[in-house]
Amino acid sequence: MQADIIVDTKGMACPMPIVKAKKALDALQVGQTMVVISTDKGSVNDFQAWVKQTKHELIKHEQEDGDYKFLVKKL
Repeated sequence: MQADIIVDTKGMACPMPIVKAKKALDALQVGQTMVVISTDKGSVNDFQAWVKQTKHELIKHEQEDGDYKFLVKKL
């Protein structure tokens, strides 16, 4: 996944991946993207709900070797 910023939240539990993602997204310009990497199984549901609430776009998410990766576009 290509992105303007990568946020590594591996080893962190809810709500920290969302907290770190929000802080990083606040620093981006509209149209820029970030990848968030998490090991928290609950992050799949958390990120889907969070982007819906904040009106950003979850472009893609995938799971690879125990890591959950989310590509989010700031709208």
